[in-house]
Amino acid sequence: MSFSSAVITFPGSNCDRDMADALEKVSGTAPHRVWHGDAELPQRLDFIALPGGFSYGDYLRSGAMAARSPIMRAVVEAAGRGVPVLGVCNGFQVLTESGLLPGALLRNAGMNFVCRNVALTVENNQSLFTSGYTAGEEILIPVAHHDGNYFADAETLDRLEGEGRVAFRYAEEVNGSARAIAGVLNAGGNVLGMMPHPERMIEAEQGGTDGRALFESALKALVSA
Repeated sequence: MSFSSAVITFPGSNCDRDMADALEKVSGTAPHRVWHGDAELPQRLDFIALPGGFSYGDYLRSGAMAARSPIMRAVVEAAGRGVPVLGVCNGFQVLTESGLLPGALLRNAGMNFVCRNVALTVENNQSLFTSGYTAGEEILIPVAHHDGNYFADAETLDRLEGEGRVAFRYAEEVNGSARAIAGVLNAGGNVLGMMPHPERMIEAEQGGTDGRALFESALKALVSA
């Protein structure tokens, strides 16, 4: 089975090439590069990635303007059909602003830009993104953000916890995120938003390979579907 993926680029994206390289290295197939102003996605996509960066200069709120780009209507529609969508860092912010994921990403509790490797705990290894990990496994993934403080009301947080939709949790204090949440899934399990950058940890030359299993998990799930 061939694997067809797409990486969306917004004005201000700066991790789109990293994401495209990761997808190509893991799948063997270069992803489509899709511009924010496009109205349609390529046909028969298996995977969509929203990369990190500072879309539209983070004006208004991080991800707010990108969430209203023409291409996001197609992304929301594809997600509704069950196409896997991964949003990393700014991509996570876009997913919350577009309504594909609950909650919001606020300014870091320390009011500082955080850029370092952080320890994460795999909370849910039953999703198509995380099946390559072990529940409770601790992994090391880089972060690079100023607005990564995940917030949701108590009822929403309880629902996410109860439904097993917390994919990753920080194993250390990073940005003040509610209940140390680093990544969440939608109700259907086909949309994942996370602040850490798995695409920056897929080869030993990058300092580790703990992010590779995320892409391999998705590829395996799609090939076996």
